[in-house]
Amino acid sequence: MLELKKCGSCLLPETYETIEFDPAGVCNVCRNKEVRDEKIDWPSRKKQLDQLIEQYRGKHDYDCIIPFSGGKDSTYTLLYLMKEYKIKPLVVRFDHGFMRETLIENNTRTFKKLGVDVLNFTPNWRVVKRLMLESLRRKGDFCWHCHTGIFSYPMHIAVKFDVPLVFWGEPSSEYTQYYDYADDEIERVDETRFNKFVNLGITAEDMEGMISGDFDLDARDLKPYTYPAARDLNRIRYQSVCLGSYIPWDVKKNVALIQKELGWKGEQVEGMPWEEYPYEKIECFMQGTRDYIKYLKRGYSRVSQMVALDLRNGRISKERGEELISQYEGRKPPSLELFLEYVGLTESEFNEVIAHTVVSPNEPDFNKNEWAPKTWDYENWYREDEDSRGIQPKM
Repeated sequence: MLELKKCGSCLLPETYETIEFDPAGVCNVCRNKEVRDEKIDWPSRKKQLDQLIEQYRGKHDYDCIIPFSGGKDSTYTLLYLMKEYKIKPLVVRFDHGFMRETLIENNTRTFKKLGVDVLNFTPNWRVVKRLMLESLRRKGDFCWHCHTGIFSYPMHIAVKFDVPLVFWGEPSSEYTQYYDYADDEIERVDETRFNKFVNLGITAEDMEGMISGDFDLDARDLKPYTYPAARDLNRIRYQSVCLGSYIPWDVKKNVALIQKELGWKGEQVEGMPWEEYPYEKIECFMQGTRDYIKYLKRGYSRVSQMVALDLRNGRISKERGEELISQYEGRKPPSLELFLEYVGLTESEFNEVIAHTVVSPNEPDFNKNEWAPKTWDYENWYREDEDSRGIQPKM
């Protein structure tokens, strides 16, 4: 594999989304961290949060909606807002189809300890499989249904229940430069953001046209992946924001708190260093395949992202970071076999699709990568038998 240019501070490569390097060889994500730490008036931001909460408190059936996966960030968001403000939220969970046992146990424990109303939505699995295949072909990313559903479905619920205030967790500024930590900027989780990087540039209407000829698709099956009409959102005068725009976001401190207060448990994730990052992306048993695709396309995976975050926060040495990246990235996840079964592809067909989406100057070697070890719950992940696979898409 070609040696990619990397940030001199955090080791992110030149193929990383939104990355730019300054003359000193430091990336814009690292420079943005300096803005976050040195220029933002966080006490003032906290007062803005206080005012926002009071603006909506007690005026609707729920004070706010909290979209919830059960990962570290949404769990911390729910805990913080309930503990700090004693609010009454509606928790909305979009079930992407790959939730793991530890996550489900965490969620059940969290909901019972905090005492919250929860609305869970699980989309049509047959449609999900077809969406995964189409977005893989088009963008080299099979997670379109998850990306769009997580960010659009709670907004439909906001309109349906007339709850204008929606709280998300960490801002995207922690990892990318689609938005930054400018003094006057609160990251709005709105349709502009949705179309900017969430839906991969493919609307639900686009997707309907792409897959409607493959089987008897009901257009209503795609509604959960659409963003609500602006007139409906404007009618309720919605505010959809990241909690991390108002308070400093510290992943490790947040994890320590939810572990202490809620008994939240981490989990082994395919291709991730268990001892260093037991809290990262535990909510999806397809995460290993997603990271593997990213590695093939861009020459890095989530290991690099977490190492970069730790380097920016002074929690790891560059030598240790390089060691983790070298040891863990690029290993083929066992979940890949399940994914190929779901979408009806062979591994060679999968590699051919990904080859068309590789980001230059990365040059992947599809035959080099060794298998990562199976996680303890691998055998419990959903499998389809011959009778339950349904109609296969046209190839």
